[in-house]
Amino acid sequence: MIVAVTGGTGFVGGHLLAAATAHGHTVRALARRPQPPLPKVEWITGDLANPGALCDGADAVIHIAGTITATSRAEFDAGNVAGTASIIAATRAAGVRRFVHVSSLAAREPGLSDYGASKAAAEALVAASGLDWAIVRPPGVYGPGDRETLPVFQMVARGIAVLPGDGRFSLIEVGDLSAALLALAASDAGGIAEIDDGHEAYSHADLARAIGMAVGRFPIRLRLPLAVLRATATIETTLARIQKRGPRMTHDRARYLAHPDWVAATARGLPATLWQPKVPLAEGLARAVAWYRANGWLAAARL
Repeated sequence: MIVAVTGGTGFVGGHLLAAATAHGHTVRALARRPQPPLPKVEWITGDLANPGALCDGADAVIHIAGTITATSRAEFDAGNVAGTASIIAATRAAGVRRFVHVSSLAAREPGLSDYGASKAAAEALVAASGLDWAIVRPPGVYGPGDRETLPVFQMVARGIAVLPGDGRFSLIEVGDLSAALLALAASDAGGIAEIDDGHEAYSHADLARAIGMAVGRFPIRLRLPLAVLRATATIETTLARIQKRGPRMTHDRARYLAHPDWVAATARGLPATLWQPKVPLAEGLARAVAWYRANGWLAAARL
């Protein structure tokens, strides 16, 4: 196939590009700035508001790009709603029928966070697009090169694990997610899919133990009450504004972390004939740790 991809310069997108070209596909990937050349990848200069010729000649569009951290609903809507509307329009204009949209489990709870509300609104646009569409709601995604979960690995490597509540959640390794997106792009399966690594559910304590095994430390586990999580978000948002940077923790994200159920619904999984997860948690975490250490992002274990 010729696959048009948004978000190809990001964590998930980078893995998708590698998986797509490894399977013989040609990729047209959107990028704001010049990118290093990659075999079988054509970089298209533009952004979500102005995707240019991204979709021209493509067999399928995989829309990954979006906003995951912001301080207002308007910022989330600009990236996730308006951005999705623009890519849908470009897909239609190019005469491409197949459209695979990467959403989030947060879309199940649009009243909980601005992020979830924006992802739910984007899903509604896709469903009403008239395209041959499929929506994937990944759970927590991790793997080599991920900056979002890196602080958790670093914290556990220092011997501490902060547990934000008693929630249960699903996880998926980025290679498995990439394989699912490519399988959907090549199929006619439609609707909303919630996928995971095949494990029923994890707790924050489960994940802390698993990361501890991967980094070679058994961390002290500290439970973080919601009130403390909210206070942390207030302090971090204020500091970020003063320092003119993006906040690492917001009230929006605090509400998301404290929610008790981010478990993928098995009834909304993909058919086993189309895709199945292959990477169990221990193996996926080991791969991530090896990459972090090889690239200097995580200190080696102390003997």
